[in-house]
Amino acid sequence: MVAHAYTVAFEGVEARTVEVQCAVTAGMPAFSIVGLPDKAVSEARDRVRTALSAMAIALPSKRITINLSPADMIKEGSHFDLPIALGLLAALEIIPRDSVADALALGELSLDGALMPVTGALPAALTAAEQDRILVCPRESGAEAAWVGDCNVLGARNLMDIVQHFNGQTVLSPARPGEITAQQPLRDLRDVRGQERGKRALEIAAAGRHHMLMTGPPGTGKSMLAACMPGILPPLSPIEALETSMIHSLSGLLSEGGICMARPFRDPHHTASQAAIIGGGRRALPGEISLAHNGVLFLDELPEFARNVLDTLRQPIETGEVMIARASAHLRYPSRFLLLAAANPCRCGYLSDPARACARAPQCRQDYMGRVSGPLLDRFDLRVEMPAVSVADLELPPSGESSDSVAQRVASARAVQTARFETHDGLRTNADIQGTLLDEVARPDSEGRDFLTRAAERMGLTARGYHRVLRVGRTIADLDGSDAVRRPHIAEALSYRLVSGDG
Repeated sequence: MVAHAYTVAFEGVEARTVEVQCAVTAGMPAFSIVGLPDKAVSEARDRVRTALSAMAIALPSKRITINLSPADMIKEGSHFDLPIALGLLAALEIIPRDSVADALALGELSLDGALMPVTGALPAALTAAEQDRILVCPRESGAEAAWVGDCNVLGARNLMDIVQHFNGQTVLSPARPGEITAQQPLRDLRDVRGQERGKRALEIAAAGRHHMLMTGPPGTGKSMLAACMPGILPPLSPIEALETSMIHSLSGLLSEGGICMARPFRDPHHTASQAAIIGGGRRALPGEISLAHNGVLFLDELPEFARNVLDTLRQPIETGEVMIARASAHLRYPSRFLLLAAANPCRCGYLSDPARACARAPQCRQDYMGRVSGPLLDRFDLRVEMPAVSVADLELPPSGESSDSVAQRVASARAVQTARFETHDGLRTNADIQGTLLDEVARPDSEGRDFLTRAAERMGLTARGYHRVLRVGRTIADLDGSDAVRRPHIAEALSYRLVSGDG
């Protein structure tokens, strides 16, 4: 007779159900696992055998066969240990078969039977909830999985606790959600001296999720201004928090089962590989663009990134998702992020200062910024030049608005957009507007439309650039509390497309 247990295999952020079939039959003693297991899954037989031995359970001298169905799907990860152990215990009639079949399990076994935390408990809980099953997992993973309120989650310290629970000897208490992770102290906009135009652009970028590029000499506050972005963004909505946490769960980034309501801010180094930024590697894990989903991806020293890495950003920027293609599978990860980038005007960084610029100016600018392709530059809605700040300005006391004041306006503009796109699935901010809806909600008045038409011809805007001006104009109007997009809104949006030295 065959006993059945259930677990999941991860394909992107989706958790696909895997049936663990366990048969104990007469024949030469053996313990085999079939169904395309990877090395970690194949080694489960030794961990399970030793863990059961630690519980004084000896395996019979029979042939034990574990089949992971569907058999044509690759199974990866140590979380298969627990469902294999439960299926085997059910086949040996140590625990009830029905109880095991009604549960979905994942967890890694140590040699003494203790359960070790694993990644992916949150998406596994969603799958368990859809199938009306209980989720059995390590106690450390239970706090994370319990955020799915429709799922009964049982977190256990060791395998013996689960055996006693299924046999009615002791009852495991349902797991409780972990604490919301405290937000790290944020930089305040008042700490940035000068750079009023940069602050304004940052506010617009945050309000409409518009991509922004800052260029300027070293030490002008580009990185500092970027560090202020998390302080003016609104917190994640419950749906966004769940989406983001599922990705972080797969990557093992959730701290003690806690979920952070602050938007992610990822700032990879320019030496990061394509797999690190886009996703991939041996297990095709999510990259930085997916870890920044619903948040910010900050690329400092933009031209220093490998060109092939930068060019792979173009499609995710447009579609809000990334497809990682492998010979055995195609995995899709969400990647709707706000791209924030900073760059020096040239390699030496002092192009605008004749006394400090190198002898190759201005050719050095073209060579340096030429590493960033034109199509990628065209995808930046806001391009801001950051002038050098004088020492006299640094001696002045902090001035300007605080991040809290700006955050209130950003939150108000986001609330307007939420109401605007309430009946449009997949649209949350003005940066997401496409097609006929763009003409419907971002069409300027007659004066603004005539102004934009003339300016687009003189500036040689591409169709993409033209549409991005309309989206930015719509966001500026939202910040201004205006239902209509007027000429001043369009003029300000166009000003962020003008950058000296572009030819």
